[in-house]
Amino acid sequence: MTRLKRPSIVYALALAGALAASIPLHAQLGVGTYTRTEPQGAMTLTVGPCCNGGFRLTYVIGQTNMTMTVDSPMDGTEVPVIIAGKPSGETMAIKRLDAHHATTVLKMNGQPFGTSTSTLSPDGKTLTVVSDMVVEAPGQPKGRQTETWVRK
Repeated sequence: MTRLKRPSIVYALALAGALAASIPLHAQLGVGTYTRTEPQGAMTLTVGPCCNGGFRLTYVIGQTNMTMTVDSPMDGTEVPVIIAGKPSGETMAIKRLDAHHATTVLKMNGQPFGTSTSTLSPDGKTLTVVSDMVVEAPGQPKGRQTETWVRK
């Protein structure tokens, strides 16, 4: 399958949802819709509840309207990444660290290709994801990348 240019943290974006659930005061901070416009290109992320306390991350990629979903319990369990309704071969293992931080391990066909750390701002309006890609792949260059997502 041809790899699409995915959000590095899409992966840790999961963080948005992950973070929110651990402290009642912040219970709704991560739930909502976020956008990313640069430098990686336009993308929308919607975070909603699912998975017995976890979160569903739904990404709509640019003008193609390609949809990517991840249903994660946010406990570090490896779950499939679904693109256009089909398994992509990619998995994410997202782990909530606290109300504002999460980590993600990314694999493709069982092989690790990157990690991400996510930080949700105290006001819940900005999600910053720093990803370290250890393998170069189409649409996913090797090295460190930083993404900023803004809540709508």
